[in-house]
Amino acid sequence: MKKIGYLAILFSVLFSISSIIPAWAEAGGSYTAKVTGSTLNVRSEASLKADVVGSLKNGALVSVFKEDEYGWLQIKSGGISGWVAGYYLTKVEGGSAKAADSKPLAVQTASAKSSSSSQASVLADSLRIRSGAGVSHGVVGGLTKGEQVTIVGSKSGWVQIQTAGGQKGWVSESFVSKGTGAAQPLGVTKKSAKGGKGLTGKTIVVDPGHGGDDPGMIGTTLQTLEKDLNLSTSSYLESELRSRGAKVVMTRTKDKSKPSLEERVRISHSAGADAFISIHYNSSKTKASGTLSFYYSESKDRPLARSIETRLADGVDLISNGISFGDYHVLRENRTPSALLELGFLTNKKDEPLVRKASYQKKAAAAIADGLEDYFN
Repeated sequence: MKKIGYLAILFSVLFSISSIIPAWAEAGGSYTAKVTGSTLNVRSEASLKADVVGSLKNGALVSVFKEDEYGWLQIKSGGISGWVAGYYLTKVEGGSAKAADSKPLAVQTASAKSSSSSQASVLADSLRIRSGAGVSHGVVGGLTKGEQVTIVGSKSGWVQIQTAGGQKGWVSESFVSKGTGAAQPLGVTKKSAKGGKGLTGKTIVVDPGHGGDDPGMIGTTLQTLEKDLNLSTSSYLESELRSRGAKVVMTRTKDKSKPSLEERVRISHSAGADAFISIHYNSSKTKASGTLSFYYSESKDRPLARSIETRLADGVDLISNGISFGDYHVLRENRTPSALLELGFLTNKKDEPLVRKASYQKKAAAAIADGLEDYFN
């Protein structure tokens, strides 16, 4: 009887704790986000030292209720609630917190925006069809330039298509155009189409530094892994560039991937890229803070680095340290105009919590894209 009574009390306490969760949503500002890391630990508190109370797989949807000053997000997904590092989540546009909790993790998917069916033409010489809206999904087929498809949905820069043979899948909207011969990809912004600006027709290689068993710099205050920030920032940059009409090639798209320096340069050359951008976060034994852009060649690279750093100086919440010569392999051996960007110091107690936030990374991505537009135009 004592044991049963104890269990009843314990259940009552746990039920009382769990009943607090819906109150977060009532506070307002909640939204749905998707896990972008391979596996994401959920912790009892906003700290790496806190106990792990569960884990979420790539693609899982969560309800986000609040963010602390260090970039940790309070979330709930199914029966798991707690805190996660914010840079492992990407907001699902138009999603609500209620929607994220309405299905179990195994069947949660972000619904595509419904749209009336329309014909489109493939712009790329070779275009992969994927099982979902993103490069993390498997390839289920392929298309060639000029093929006609029917658009049946869209989501986050991707369109769901159906081929003449009846196959369905997802492709980047940057590589298809409405109608049978339109010249502009779906992702081109009004600024690009009207002003002749934008990045239409440009191929940009985005290089998230480090990866795999090479973490890069580890933050001195919050133990942030540079490789994670590099990848999440590069993903935001990829989306920003595609929205402006550019073709984007990533040197890596997964945490476990670690291409060699030679391979990164080879990707740039194989793509026939117009620009190569390597994303990093900095370290210093001093209290250094802010952004810094490196170039190798005075004639080939310096104008690009200058254009981007000028925009970073006005576009993010950190000071600019200007541009500097850098004898780095991905710059030195690259025939493509190249810049290596350091977007903050993980050794600085002010920079580290700031750069972990999605809002900062999105600002940096927009500033870099603006700098590329300035450079090309």
